[in-house]
Amino acid sequence: MTVAPGVRPPRLRPGDRVAVVAPSGPVAPERLDRGLDVLRGWDLDPVAAPHARGAHATLRYLAASDEDRARDLQRAWCDPAVRAVFAARGGYGAQRMVDLLDWRAVRAAAPKPLIGFSDVTVLHEAFAVRAGVATLHGPAVAGEVFLKDDATREGLRRTLFAPSTVRTVSSPKSRPLVSGRARGVTLGGCLTMLASELGTAHARPCAAGGLLLLEDVGESPYRLDRALTQLLRAGWLDGVAGIVLGSWAHCGPYARVREVLADRLSGLGVPVVEEFGFGHGDSALTLPLGVMAELDATAGTLTFEGPALR
Repeated sequence: MTVAPGVRPPRLRPGDRVAVVAPSGPVAPERLDRGLDVLRGWDLDPVAAPHARGAHATLRYLAASDEDRARDLQRAWCDPAVRAVFAARGGYGAQRMVDLLDWRAVRAAAPKPLIGFSDVTVLHEAFAVRAGVATLHGPAVAGEVFLKDDATREGLRRTLFAPSTVRTVSSPKSRPLVSGRARGVTLGGCLTMLASELGTAHARPCAAGGLLLLEDVGESPYRLDRALTQLLRAGWLDGVAGIVLGSWAHCGPYARVREVLADRLSGLGVPVVEEFGFGHGDSALTLPLGVMAELDATAGTLTFEGPALR
């Protein structure tokens, strides 16, 4: 089974109503307010979900109960007046609520952009596998990089409103770990979340034929090794077409991280580009997931065959 492209949602237009949800960790209210102001500045009509400012009664690392977080996402996705769903932040918790979504209702609703990264990797995978929808690996609207970095915000804005202008993306630091070119459907996100999905009931069986995006935060080199080795031993990386590596913030000196990446990935015999500028870095590209693209690891570019949104 090879990675299949997803249905591309419509692009956004001025005046569109959008929802901001907290499917994982709790959100600092002042950061959420600033993120909502940015969206208003894009001439959008953002609405915070009922529990976007909440906190779990006992598990303080969750924004609310699993049921409430799932209900917020469900209502936002199935509301025909909402044209996009933004994650306020990552953290932890999407695995706890993803199976509480009514996937029949999700599939019946019109597709719309789903934007987030980090723990939202679980939702990117679920919407791809269980609903067949292309999504956007992009910054969280209450996240520090979105609030501080102009390039990060502009990259997401252009992808949402004028996706044909960002058909080719690259990063100033990108370089080949393994040279070459490859073509496939984009997928992926946070490495440890992908490894944690293995063996679950609705997990993607493998990354065969795909261009796999990988990044992570706060994981020491041996823990990155463990997650990559788990994917390798499970056969999940068999047949992958190419790999795009993003940021590895707070994972130790990059030279040590690079040793692990080279050791675990070079033997696959596929093009691998490193330091591609997405994830938990000081600036973050927005990258579509579930769309056909061509990776030129030697040149450090990723070119999408069509715009991320229609």
